[in-house]
Amino acid sequence: MATTRDGTTDGNRTDGASESAADTARQQLDRAAAHLEVDPGIIERLKHPTQVHRVSIPLRRDDGSLEVFTGYRAQHDDVRGPYKGGLRYHPAVSEDECVGLAMWMTWKCAVMDLPFGGAKGGVVVDPKDLSEGERERLTRRFAEELRDYVGPTRDIPAPDMGTDAQTMAWFMDAYSMQEGETIPGVVTGKPTVLGGSYGRDAAPGRSVAIVTRETVEDRGDDLADATIAVQGFGSVGANAARLLDEWGADVVAVSDVDGAIYDPDGLDPQVLLTHHEEPGAVSGYEDADALSNDDLLTLDVDVLVPAAVGNVLTADNAPDVRADLIVEGANGPTTAAADAIFDDRGIDVVPDILANAGGVTVSYFEWLQHVNRRQWTVAEVHEELESTMLSAWRDVRREVRDRDVSWREAAYVVALSRIADAKTARGLWP
Repeated sequence: MATTRDGTTDGNRTDGASESAADTARQQLDRAAAHLEVDPGIIERLKHPTQVHRVSIPLRRDDGSLEVFTGYRAQHDDVRGPYKGGLRYHPAVSEDECVGLAMWMTWKCAVMDLPFGGAKGGVVVDPKDLSEGERERLTRRFAEELRDYVGPTRDIPAPDMGTDAQTMAWFMDAYSMQEGETIPGVVTGKPTVLGGSYGRDAAPGRSVAIVTRETVEDRGDDLADATIAVQGFGSVGANAARLLDEWGADVVAVSDVDGAIYDPDGLDPQVLLTHHEEPGAVSGYEDADALSNDDLLTLDVDVLVPAAVGNVLTADNAPDVRADLIVEGANGPTTAAADAIFDDRGIDVVPDILANAGGVTVSYFEWLQHVNRRQWTVAEVHEELESTMLSAWRDVRREVRDRDVSWREAAYVVALSRIADAKTARGLWP
């Protein structure tokens, strides 16, 4: 049975100097609140998740042994609509991480003006250690443990790190079987044959590319003259790099879990394969110089796109970053301490809650397609995503100019204004 609790743990720390995801999210909230006249009670409420579910997931392994895994689902706020957020399978999943990521999902949906709130969840497991059958059994049991807390009008999971469209298909099927009817809207990011949206997998990377293009040109520069380094040549980073390359930018460095490569004359991301497509493809690329992931972060480039994991830009390496612009492809790649250093150095950081919001935006499109029982073409998805991203980017850019604040603070101002208005209109029960 699931249990519900409201506290946080010590968190998921990637180095001794970096704060947890929840710590970072709360500090960012306080900085944004300083620019608005918002009831302090609303700010205090937003510092805490509505609820966190922790579940035990027994799994019968292929060899007949039984192992129990821990799963979480943090539901932060639903004042604007159902909870929305990914499910990840990763050894570093923790309650605190899920809380912080759920908070970011709340801001992300509000920045994009989507009728959702924020949630996040996952299982503490290395998916590489599971067979296909074990992953399916784990997912189905996880779905059953969360069944009372999710649903198409309550909380709608989606793929995340270590999960994919097939994972969502298993989750949807398990939920539907217990409910006695097919309910495709319980998750998004499913295979298209089950009602998933075309363009969903590439959407976060596509939104990163759109935001990069708009911000570079807004700074008075030509995208065709821009040099770009992408840390994390995976689903988000590769799609962003390939689109930016199509638009004329020079992608000069990329990395994956095995290492990084650099060519000042430009790589060809169209032919370079991701680790998922071919393990070792990046580190084994012969027509470029090899360097470490850490070295990539401090290359002298116009744009740095951290698109791997959280907390990679810290107080330790922020003074050495030489990019003029940072566009966050990953969730939470920049600690609050690093943010302050970038602000002092005049380096613009376009935050994750705007830059990689293409994923949740196309998830919303998928949700709409379920409601209307009509599947959109990929061209329609791209057109709607472009329009929605440009609208959100302009809203944030307006706050940057009018308030003379950073891009992150501006994005939070937009989000917090919408959430505060909704909470004020609904009031406090009872």
